[in-house]
Amino acid sequence: MDGSPKRIGFLSFGHWQPVPGSQVRTGRDALVQSMELAVAAEELGVDGAFVRVHHFARQLASPFPLLAAMAARTSRIEIGTGVVDMRYENPLYMAEEAAATDLLADGRLQLGISRGSPETALRGSEAFGYIPAEGTSDADFARQKTALFLAAISGQPVVDADPQMTGGMTGRLAVQPQSPGLAERIWWGSGTRATAEWTARQGMNLMSSTLLVEDTGVPFDELQAEQIARYRATWADAGWERTPRVSVSRSVMPIVTDLDRQYFGERSGDDQVGLLEGVRARFGKSYVGEPDQLAEELAKDAAVREADTLLLTVPNMLGVDYNARLLETVVRHVAPAIGWVPPAER
Repeated sequence: MDGSPKRIGFLSFGHWQPVPGSQVRTGRDALVQSMELAVAAEELGVDGAFVRVHHFARQLASPFPLLAAMAARTSRIEIGTGVVDMRYENPLYMAEEAAATDLLADGRLQLGISRGSPETALRGSEAFGYIPAEGTSDADFARQKTALFLAAISGQPVVDADPQMTGGMTGRLAVQPQSPGLAERIWWGSGTRATAEWTARQGMNLMSSTLLVEDTGVPFDELQAEQIARYRATWADAGWERTPRVSVSRSVMPIVTDLDRQYFGERSGDDQVGLLEGVRARFGKSYVGEPDQLAEELAKDAAVREADTLLLTVPNMLGVDYNARLLETVVRHVAPAIGWVPPAER
């Protein structure tokens, strides 16, 4: 960390299901309530409103209309994704959408992208019409698209001009609109130490989740802190001039009421180790307990200490009011212990 105040944001997976107890029963509910939670979070002083993107599932899938709506209803809070699966994207059209959204948000877009996570669809991106070349892995396919996307949002020309339509002018054209500074607000969702180093070489910010697709036997937070250290060392070696951003995600559930206890119990869990797509992975624990206990535990979390941004995964199906109270408890009673201060006091 560089000593600057830590930022706190929420990350919603945008689940919706018409099941007992759910306050988010339709796709419209998920979209409207995500926007309403962003508004509530800004009023509480929360720094960021991030949404997860999944396809072929009852979750949020098309982020840019939602992020634009969030931007229209707020004025300060960062809006972003965690993450967009690049395998599904047309890089040039996405560059147009991202720039337009960022312009509407007055430069508040923080766009998390990546190879994506395990999904319910078999070869889902192929159903969207995007078929990787023979021998190309999912990771390579996502990175190829990312390279074109980054070039496009940086204003590089990507297509030949048609002299018949340009009065004889030749050369190459860039996508429009362009949003200055957006290229510095792109994050890569990394699940290993090696991909974190690759992220640094590309000049992207690092978004590290609640799981790592590797396991060295050390606690999750220590492994993640090592990932962050390797990222920053590689960033320095690459010679980038700006200071990068680093986020980690945590499930933090304060127990304040009997309803909280009914939903989440009373104790924090432990790290879990399992197989993810055939690879041994380590999953971070959930933090569950009274606010003072959570403050003490999060202050000891090695990766939370090293990151400049903490994203709180919220149980969005419990509704806006419940999650706004959860965020209020965290920012008032937990976040100060990890270096967060209200925006008005910075």
